Amino acid sequence: MDHGMHGMTMDLPPFTLGNGLHWSTQPFFLAACLVGLALYGSALARLLRRGDAWPVGRSVSFVLGVLLVLLTMCTRLNDYGMVMFSVHMVQHMIISMLAPLLLLLGAPVTLALRALPVAGRGRTGPREVLLAFLHSRFLRVVTHPGFTIPVFIASLYGLYFTPLFDSLMGSAVGHAAMMVHFLLVGLVFFWPIMGIDPGPHRPGHVMRMLELFAGMPFHAFFGIALMMASGPMVDAYKHPPASLGIEALSDQTAAGGIAWAFSEVPSVIVLLALLFQWYRSEQRQARRADRQADRDGDKELAEYNAYLASLQARGN
Repeated sequence: MDHGMHGMTMDLPPFTLGNGLHWSTQPFFLAACLVGLALYGSALARLLRRGDAWPVGRSVSFVLGVLLVLLTMCTRLNDYGMVMFSVHMVQHMIISMLAPLLLLLGAPVTLALRALPVAGRGRTGPREVLLAFLHSRFLRVVTHPGFTIPVFIASLYGLYFTPLFDSLMGSAVGHAAMMVHFLLVGLVFFWPIMGIDPGPHRPGHVMRMLELFAGMPFHAFFGIALMMASGPMVDAYKHPPASLGIEALSDQTAAGGIAWAFSEVPSVIVLLALLFQWYRSEQRQARRADRQADRDGDKELAEYNAYLASLQARGN
């Protein structure tokens, strides 16, 4: 890590939650969060002015997701994350596993498609660009489990256990770029599994559960590898500033415990969301079947009864 980075973080007092939650702006994430909230809010306002309904839960979920990113990246948690492996790991887990779930449950793409006006014949507006992106080959590839699961796993092993991590940790920009990567990986991993928005890859509910559980054991193993290590495994955190009063190996062990425990939290949330979505889709199908029965006087049941009667007549 360069001396400039050390100078910025050397005077940090020992970590407490109170110290960690002091405001400390990270310009890129602050701007991105404010733009995200403004776009979502204006789209929602447009829908409501038109008299359309939008589930309150979705809006709450999206706002919580953005606030979670702000809390993780625009407080002193981000400063501590530069010098403490355990705090960095909390950031990583929130940004890659909790924030994406909340943002996806906010259904921002669906909201945009409903709020954006349709361009005139032969014209291309923002809505048409968004639809083209949703149907693009690029999105088909990056949301396919053959891509998302390996990238999800490589974000742990390929980053932390190679020199790439130390070079990114050499600057605040590198650290922020790593967090952007974690957020994007989380979004593309969870979108096909439990996102509400339309997407190119949307398997059945059982397949989605299998996709979820395909990635999680690797997460747990990564945490266990950090906890079991007999020496510091990441150069960036080998020499924590004396003012923190921590020892590198015990901090790494804590980071491993956080990674291991955290892999269970999103699994439970996603599983509950999936079961709820499954239940809702079954209900919708049942309602459709009931409406069809009302329209045709339950033709299917009448045909089945006639079939039973013909069997009985043949038996006699």
